[in-house]
Formats: sequence, C-alpha cells, structure tokens
Amino acid sequence: MKYYIIVGEASGDIYGSKLIYELKKKDPQATFRFWGGNLMKEQSIGLVKHYRDLAFMGFWEVFRHLGTIFKNLAFAKKDILSFKPDILILIDYPGFNLRIASWAKKNRISVLYYVSPQVWAWKENRVRKMKLTIDALIVILPFEQDFYRNRWQWDVIFKGHPLVEIVDSTLLAKEEKMATTYNIQKPIIALLPGSRQQEIKTHLPIMLTLTKAYPEYQFIVAQAPGQSEKFYHQFLVNYPDVLGVTNQTYWLLQSSYAAIVSSGTATLETALFNVPQIVCYKGSWLSYWIAKRLIKLKYIALVNLILDKSIVTELIQGDCNSKKMRETLDIIVAKDSETRIKLLHEYKLLRKILAPHPNISEEIAMSVWQFARAKNQ
Repeated sequence: MKYYIIVGEASGDIYGSKLIYELKKKDPQATFRFWGGNLMKEQSIGLVKHYRDLAFMGFWEVFRHLGTIFKNLAFAKKDILSFKPDILILIDYPGFNLRIASWAKKNRISVLYYVSPQVWAWKENRVRKMKLTIDALIVILPFEQDFYRNRWQWDVIFKGHPLVEIVDSTLLAKEEKMATTYNIQKPIIALLPGSRQQEIKTHLPIMLTLTKAYPEYQFIVAQAPGQSEKFYHQFLVNYPDVLGVTNQTYWLLQSSYAAIVSSGTATLETALFNVPQIVCYKGSWLSYWIAKRLIKLKYIALVNLILDKSIVTELIQGDCNSKKMRETLDIIVAKDSETRIKLLHEYKLLRKILAPHPNISEEIAMSVWQFARAKNQ
C-alpha cells in the first residue's frame, strides 16, 4: 500500500520513523512519501519536506509566516493528489494537519490522525470537525482516551506511548556512558533548549548563565539535528567548558544526573530516562499573553499533566530566569533531597501509566495497517 505521512516537528519525526519501521514489517510492499526529518529518512526514501522548514512557535511567529504556511498547504494538496495514497497519516502538527484532514475528506482520501491535537487544552470545539474529517484517531496520552470517549462519544485508539519503548531500546543499546567517551570526570547536567530556532534563542542563553555557578558539574547542550553547528556556536563561544552534542540526546540523558528542559516532548523523554529536571518555557510576550487567555491548563509539563499533579518544577515566562533556575537546580541536584527522591519515585508510576501494553509501536502499526486494509478492500 501507499502511505503519505505529514510530520511538522522533531517529536513527530521520532513517531513517524518508528511507524514506518513497523509498517514495513507488516506490509513489505509499502511505499512511503512523507514530510518529516532525518529519522524518517533513515527508514525510507520519499522525504518531501524537512520539518525544520515547517516549525513555527507561538501565535505571533505563526502570523508572520502565514505566507509560507499557505504555500506549504497548497503544495501538500497537490503532492498528495499526485501520489494517490491508500491512506493519509497525519502526525500531530494540528494547525497544518487539521486543514489537510478537512481537505482530504472532501477529496475522499482516508485519514488517520496519530498523536491528538491538544484540544483538551484549548479549542475543544475543534473536536466536532475532527469527528467529521478524521476516520481514525490514535492517541498517546492515557487521559485523552477518556476525554474523547466521555465528553465526545468518540472511540479513539490508545495503545500506550511509543517513547517508552524507544527509550528502553536506547538504554539497552548504549551501555557505554558519555562521560567515558568524552573523558568527563564530573556529573553531567543536560541542557535541552528545544528544537526550533526561536525557542533555542530564548532558552539557551538563560540556561548557559548557570554553568559558571556549578563548576563541579559538566554541562552539555543537546543540539537539535535540524540546526547547524554554526547556529549553536554563537551561544557557546563564550562558554568553552560547555559541550554541545548533536544526534545524541538520548545518550546524553542516559548519562545525566539532572537536566533543564524546554517544555515539550523532551520533558517526557527526560522523565523516562529517570533524570530529575526543571521545565522551562518563555516566548514572546504577545504569544504568552494570547496563550494565557486561551489555554486552560494547570500545568505545561507533560509529566505533570499525565500524573495530574506538580512533580517537576515549571518555570514559565517571567519565572524563566537565571535566579529561579539556580534555586530549583540546587534542590534537584542534592543527592538526598526529598524532592529528588520523590521525582524518581513518580517517574516509575508515570512509566506504568504510559505502557499498558507491551510492544507499543508494533500495536500502533498494526492498528494503522488494519485501518488501511479495511479502507481499501
């Protein structure tokens, strides 16, 4: 069968690559055409656009790039019609993908949406249109299944979160510690400032100001694969003791004692590697002002949202500063602190909630394959 997949962010590239890998085992004759990243490209030929050219963060930033977004929408529609897929798989990236889903429905193209838009956070009225334009929805957060079933009478698919087994496979594969490879004699603190240029420019300079206050630790920056070494050099040039690594985020987390992480999927990855963390988010004041009025959530960190309680400290907007980061970091790096011990205990509970089934990615791929077969019989 022919699969057309659209991914717009680094996290979607992870899920998309795993999905392609598992689908090839179930459907050896499968052909793929996709928008994604390097991980998906490793699994199959057919990359159309890289997510680094698609990801815009914040309301104002999206507004500034509307021309590019509309050009991409027009290109996607033309390219999908040319490819004539048996199934269109849309992974997250809701501002773009929900528009494509609506268009695909009108063109009688079967749509499977993988990774739900965060309609439980804002724009819940989107669900009405989603039910009309999406043929099947696969969610990866446990509370989403209850949200759709109880509030919208929509039976969606939940098999677990694929990150659990992706992290587990990394833990099995990477036995040698990063400290050994780089000859590091100190505990490592990982800095994960995000994957998009806008968020890196905002978060990384604040994170780096901490490094000189902790000479007993080695700070290492996880550099996003979609960004160049030159881009990071402008921030690291004044911090010669700070290392930057690319395409090694999981290995870095596996070797880390603590982490400071930009809000997003990386917060969940950090938790699954059992690394105590601080979660931060800072955007333009306009974007933040709009978000505060539209988004009704108690937390921004996925760890806190899933467990429905404050487990990891969130430093948002004005609180995302050097002073607050240092105060919080002091607490989580203290070996015998109650906060650190509690964090590690809660991470174990989180893992159980996210993995109700074994072989999560295989079961997700099976659901996709069965859906595609049913739609094309």
